[in-house]
Order: sequence, then structure tokens, then C-alpha cells
Amino acid sequence: MPLPHALRVLIGDDHRIVREGIKQVLRDPSNGTPEIHVMAEAQTGPEVVEAVAARGGNAGLDVVLLDIALPERDGLDVLQALRRDWPALPVLMLSTYPENQYAVRCIRLGAAGYLNKSADPDAMVAAVRKAAAGGLYLTPATAEALALAVGRGAAGIALSHREHQVFRLLTTGRTVSEIGAELGLAPNTVSTYRARILEKTGTKNDVELALYAERHGRDAAPA
Repeated sequence: MPLPHALRVLIGDDHRIVREGIKQVLRDPSNGTPEIHVMAEAQTGPEVVEAVAARGGNAGLDVVLLDIALPERDGLDVLQALRRDWPALPVLMLSTYPENQYAVRCIRLGAAGYLNKSADPDAMVAAVRKAAAGGLYLTPATAEALALAVGRGAAGIALSHREHQVFRLLTTGRTVSEIGAELGLAPNTVSTYRARILEKTGTKNDVELALYAERHGRDAAPA
């Protein structure tokens, strides 16, 4: 599929220094990619959705670069919203987490690729170009994580998206009340999710759950 003359990109990340760094990489003529233009920036999950909607989704954008750890609404939630409303718009996920923790989940939720924020500039440019062309960008580490996930098959635990959000926050030491406030859920609802997660992982408390996450990674298979 031929690439458009100017690739239009939206960056969703709550750290200005990260956004500025990405913009510098994408507009650096030494990469041979002056046709990549950053059309918009957003700092929170809701701002990303609003900015994409304001540009008509894939009618006004070619790629969204999206951080996983966005405030107000996390990147995985935003990814699902974008895939639902604009399925033709490629979304590349950005994270400081290693591929074995989130890459598989992101790809399964429809991301066009997964990049660590410390990725080589050439890799980021290549990822944007491939996603805009309709392809799937996989680093060797992401490909390996996918292969391992396939190899685990039914042995992997199955968490719903909301359970995975609670799982991730529990393993970072957040309390039920803190998780409820962050996800907009009542504490008793979070407690219900916590009980399901403990049952599915075969753990008895938050300490065992944290140890489970260290052994198996935080990228449990989605239901």
C-alpha cells in the first residue's frame, strides 16, 4: 500500500520532554523522513480521544503514538476506544515497560506495534512508517513475547481488560481505594475484581500476587 505524501501523527504522552523528543526524532531530516508531521499532542487519555475525534480519526491522522501510562484514562482503555470508533487508524503503543509485560496484550487489543520509549530513533521512524502502511511493527523482543504467549496456550491465565487493570495496579502496591479512585470504580467493585484475580492466579493475598507478577510478568492473557 503506498504511503501518503505526509504522514500525520498524534502523540499521546503526559510528559512534555517525551513528546518533544519524539517530535525531534520524527522531524529529523537525517532520518530521511521529513514527510512525518506531528499534527497534535495530548497529555491525558480523554484528551487523546478528543483530539482524534476532532480530526475525524483516520480521515485526519495516519498514526497515533500512545503511552500506556496516561492519567485519567490509561492507554489500554484508550486503545480499545480508538479501535472501536476508528478501526482503520493505526495505534502504536509506547511504554517504559519491557515487551514481556505489555506487548502481547497491546497487540491482542489491536495495536499496530509496541515500542519501548528508549527505542532507537530509526526504530521509531520505521514503526510509524510501517503502521501507516497498514503493517504490524514487531521488535524481536515483542515477537519473542508473542511466540511465548502462543506456546503457553491454555496454560496462561485469562483476565478481562478491567481485571488486568486492577491486577497491574495491585502489583504496584496500590490499595483498593486508590485503584477505585484511579479507575472510577467503587471500592467494593475493585474488591470483587481482586477476588477474581486471586482465584485465577491461585494466590492468597497481594504479596503472593506481586510475586506471581514477578515470575510470570504482568501480561496475563485476555479472556
